[in-house]
Amino acid sequence: MDLSVGFNAKKKAATMMKIKTLYRFSLRSLPQWMGVGVLLLIAGLDGAIAKTGDSYPVKPIRWVVPFTAGGSNDVVARLIAAKMTESFGQTVVVDNRGGAGGLVGGDTVAHAPKDGYTLILSNPGPSINAPIMSSNAHYRVEDFASVIFIGYAPLIVLTNLNFPPKNPRELIDYIKANPDKVSWGSSGIGSSLHIGLALLQAATQIKVAHVPYKGTAPALTDLVGGQIQAMLTTTLSAEGQIKSNRVRVIGIASARRSSLLPNVPTLAESGIKEAEALVWFGMSVPSKTPNAVIHILNQEVNRILAYPEVKQRFEQLGLEIEGGSVKAFDQFNQNEAAKIRKLIATGLLKKE
Repeated sequence: MDLSVGFNAKKKAATMMKIKTLYRFSLRSLPQWMGVGVLLLIAGLDGAIAKTGDSYPVKPIRWVVPFTAGGSNDVVARLIAAKMTESFGQTVVVDNRGGAGGLVGGDTVAHAPKDGYTLILSNPGPSINAPIMSSNAHYRVEDFASVIFIGYAPLIVLTNLNFPPKNPRELIDYIKANPDKVSWGSSGIGSSLHIGLALLQAATQIKVAHVPYKGTAPALTDLVGGQIQAMLTTTLSAEGQIKSNRVRVIGIASARRSSLLPNVPTLAESGIKEAEALVWFGMSVPSKTPNAVIHILNQEVNRILAYPEVKQRFEQLGLEIEGGSVKAFDQFNQNEAAKIRKLIATGLLKKE
C-alpha cells in the first residue's frame, strides 16, 4: 500500500513527528538491530511521502482526445470529464489533438510526464492499431498504462438496399460464390472498420475488394449510392441512413443483440464465430504512472459510469457501458494487440 496517498502537508509533518518521537522513546530499550530497522522505516516513509506529494489531484488534469471535437470520442470524454471536475474539485480539461489517425494525440500522451495529470481517451486506432501497424508511430502499445474500460459500440454490417443478401449467412454465401467481386468499404487503412473486416475474413475465409475511405461519412455516402455493396460501422455513425431506410442492417458483430436494433441478429447466432468487432473507449495514462493514481482514477470513473444520467446518455449514443478493474482493461488491451499481430501474421493486415 502506498502510505503517501492522501497526506496533506500538515498530516505528513504530524505523521513523521509521531514516528520520530516513537523511535527516540524506543531506541534505548530496543536491541541495536531493531533500532536500525526503525530508522530505515522512517527514512523509507519520509522518502515515499516526499516523492508522491499531496493528495491527487492538486492541479488541473488534461485529458487528450486524439480526434477532433464533436465525434463520439469527444462526447464520451466531455461527459465524464465534467463529472470528474465536480468530484475532484480540479478542472479536467478535454484537449482535442486530432491528426494522423490519432497518432498526434497518442504521441502527446505517451511522452507526457508520468504523474497522472495527462490522460488519453483510449481507442483502437491510436492505442493499439497505429503503434503496431504504422511506421509513423513513435510510441508502442506498452507506452500506455491501462486505467479503465469505459464502454464500447459493436460494429454492425450494412449493405446497399439493392444487394441481394438479407442476413449474415446469405452474405457470407454470396461473397464466397463471388470472390473479390463485392466492394467493401471502410473508414481507412488500420481503422476499426478495417480491422472488423479483417476479423470477419479470418473467421469466414471470404475474399472482398476492400475500399478504404478517408472517414466513415464518405463510405456511407457511397454505400447508399451503390458504389460499394457493404461495410461495417456503428449505429451512431449510420444513425441517419438507418432511420431513413437508405441502407440495410443485416448483422451485429457482437456477443449480444443491440437494444437499439433488437431484431437484427448477431454474427455469432448466425453461425459466424470469432468475428466480434468493437469500437471501444477507455482511459489510459503514460506507462509508469504511480499505481495509486491509477487506482484513484479507476474508482472515480467507475463511480461516474453508475450515474443514471450517464447511463442514459450512453444508451442514446448506442454505447454499452463496461467499467471494471485496471487489470481487466489491461488484459483487454493485450488481447486486442494480439488480434492485430495475428492478422498481420496471416496477411489479412499489412504494416504501413
